[in-house]
Amino acid sequence: MSQKTATKKAVSRKDMTKAQWTWKEMKRNKVAYLMIAPYMIIFSLFTLLPVLLSMILSFTDFNMLEMPTKFNLDNYIRLFLDDDIFITALKNTFIFAVIVGPASYIMSFMVAWFINELSPRIRAIVTLIFYAPSISGQVYLVWGTLFSADSYGWANAVLLELGIISEEIAFFQDADWVMPLCIVVAIWTSLGTSFLSFIAGLQGIDRSLFEAGAVDGVKNRWQELWYITLPSMKPQLMFGAVMSITSSFGFGGIVTALCGFPSVDYAAHTIVHHLEDYGSMRFEIGYSSTIAVVLFAIMIGANVLVKNMISKVGS
Repeated sequence: MSQKTATKKAVSRKDMTKAQWTWKEMKRNKVAYLMIAPYMIIFSLFTLLPVLLSMILSFTDFNMLEMPTKFNLDNYIRLFLDDDIFITALKNTFIFAVIVGPASYIMSFMVAWFINELSPRIRAIVTLIFYAPSISGQVYLVWGTLFSADSYGWANAVLLELGIISEEIAFFQDADWVMPLCIVVAIWTSLGTSFLSFIAGLQGIDRSLFEAGAVDGVKNRWQELWYITLPSMKPQLMFGAVMSITSSFGFGGIVTALCGFPSVDYAAHTIVHHLEDYGSMRFEIGYSSTIAVVLFAIMIGANVLVKNMISKVGS
């Protein structure tokens, strides 16, 4: 009887269109959809709708006071062909993302892997120590003091004492130092949410897999890492990659806190800064929407690339 019922259900699903079957499943699981409805409504209003509006406004001339006009590609042409500052911002953003993204991702995983080997009590303390810089409000104060432009800055004081320099260096006002220092600060503060997700993923691996791996010929920790650990925590690896990409492309806050806005000679000017300039200061909403759409497309492309790379781990 059960087999006959299952066959009937399969046939009925085959006879329905995808939309009809989806609607039927939604009605069957209406309680679950009702539970997630508040989140979906808020997400749609404050995330999905603004993204769609930005895409539409990116083709217009809009200043928040008058109705949008001129639905064309002028903003995109201006952005890539006439805006030299945007090209500088694009270059700086990619330099920062290529260095900080992979470095913070690998460092987060390696530190989490190391901490996972500790006893539970010590693990909790060490996790807090490594995670603290990412949530501390005094991070920029520490680095600002360390590289202060006067002789009271620790770096200048040491270099003067050793005779390496003859006068103080204004590190965050020097175009040669701005980008390297901001990259170092970003990496130092990068052990955030992805770091915690890696620890959770490592804690959730079934220990019997390592015993089975030993039987199948896994001989050392590196083989365990590649064939057992990484494939077992692909969801956490993907989540950590998304978080690392998002933070590496949106690092404008670090530069603004340390170097001001704009940075000297636009040495650390990023797409986020360019977006803030035209959106929050000049109120050229159409043009700033174009910048936002380009940044969104870059981040989506980076996420797709990383997803394809992670899918090959352990294969």
